[in-house]
Amino acid sequence: MVDPAFPKTATRREVLKNTSCLTASALLAGAPVVIPPVGGQETIHVAVVGCGGRGSGAAKNALLVKRGPTKLVAMADVFEDRINSSYGALSGELPDQVDVPEERRFLGFDGYKEAMDCLRPGDVVILATPPAFRWVHFAYAIQKGLHVFMEKPVTVDGPSSRRMLALGEESKKRGMKVGVGLMSRHSRAMQELHERVRAGELGEIIAQRGYRMQGPVAFFRSLPKPDHLTDLQYQIRRFHSFLWASGGAYNDFFIHIIDQLAWMKGSRPIKAQGSGGRHYRYSDAGERFVDQNLDSYSVEYTYDDGTKMMFEGRNMVNCQTRFSSYMHCTKGSAVVSATSDCGLPSSIHSDQSLSRKSRTWISRVPEGERNPYQNEWEDLIAAIRDDTPYHEVEYGIEASMLCNMGRMAAHTGREVTYEEALNCEQEFGLGVDKLTMDSASPLMPGEDGLYAVPEPGVKTDREY
Repeated sequence: MVDPAFPKTATRREVLKNTSCLTASALLAGAPVVIPPVGGQETIHVAVVGCGGRGSGAAKNALLVKRGPTKLVAMADVFEDRINSSYGALSGELPDQVDVPEERRFLGFDGYKEAMDCLRPGDVVILATPPAFRWVHFAYAIQKGLHVFMEKPVTVDGPSSRRMLALGEESKKRGMKVGVGLMSRHSRAMQELHERVRAGELGEIIAQRGYRMQGPVAFFRSLPKPDHLTDLQYQIRRFHSFLWASGGAYNDFFIHIIDQLAWMKGSRPIKAQGSGGRHYRYSDAGERFVDQNLDSYSVEYTYDDGTKMMFEGRNMVNCQTRFSSYMHCTKGSAVVSATSDCGLPSSIHSDQSLSRKSRTWISRVPEGERNPYQNEWEDLIAAIRDDTPYHEVEYGIEASMLCNMGRMAAHTGREVTYEEALNCEQEFGLGVDKLTMDSASPLMPGEDGLYAVPEPGVKTDREY
């Protein structure tokens, strides 16, 4: 009997074939826009859609590129305070490169269209809203002939992943340059480590370990909604807490460690099994947290050759912190990220101890290239100005899908394959392309004010 949530698997080629017609007919109306080349001294205009910390940070990186000039000309968000805060910080720091008068600051769910309408074909839009909206905004950027920088993760479930795969194929055909905010891939230390692995310096990878174990950060936990916000507004403001908006803590916090290890291996895991738990669900004041996250995750990923990647994630107070990634190989071992998502240095060791004594190579990165967030913008803008291929959509989707797969395994208590996760029909954010500020949220609470949460072993055909 076929499980309706995990139907008969299809290959990526079949998925693209089955979704391309829908994308072309429903999402990309009109003739393709010709994307002109950008001259070496021509000013590239930039718009930012999603003016929180990530959008503001990406906009700053865009304005600081060495191969300028660049100028921020439009902004959009669903919350006015975020537009105002972002505009104030950016215009205060880089006044000559910020030209966003009030009439080019757009508020509301349709603001993304108005902001992109301010750009010319060949300009750049930053997509930094919660990822539930990524496919909607990416489709419009393709229609407008814009180059794109999109924040991670880029998908949160099977249906949105399939849409993004088809959109990615279309954007490649049209010659768009697309960057994805997986900055580990632009860490000069990790790039050199990757080259050394590919050259056989470490032999075969036999095991990988990754950790992001910390206290509750960002919007990991949420208390009951205050009366002055709707469920939709509250969930967007605290998007890490809700699976439809972000994929939850698993996707948003853990993606970099998982992505960098799969990159080092040179392939993606084909299946995952995992566990996790909600351990502490009340604040110190006795109020119940209403978010959908588990407090801890332990996921075993398996590659097609049997190699394992072990990932441990935790968001609890007063527990040991660990935030790093490692590889064990037939000719030694390696530190991929020493601290944080891509903290220097990376290193290679002659044995499995990972000790300083056994170290045979340590990364040395020039001072001007130590910030991978800036590196990814330098690389994107260089590709636009030189008109060289630059397209990170596919591995951005795969990294997001690895998170979807691992999260699904932990949330259902089942082993889940990559193809099962990709073909799963549970869509978290139904109707996100039609939302208004007065809309009901895709996730509504029960009569007790609580939102549905994962119940491994109980809800096995869906995550909540």
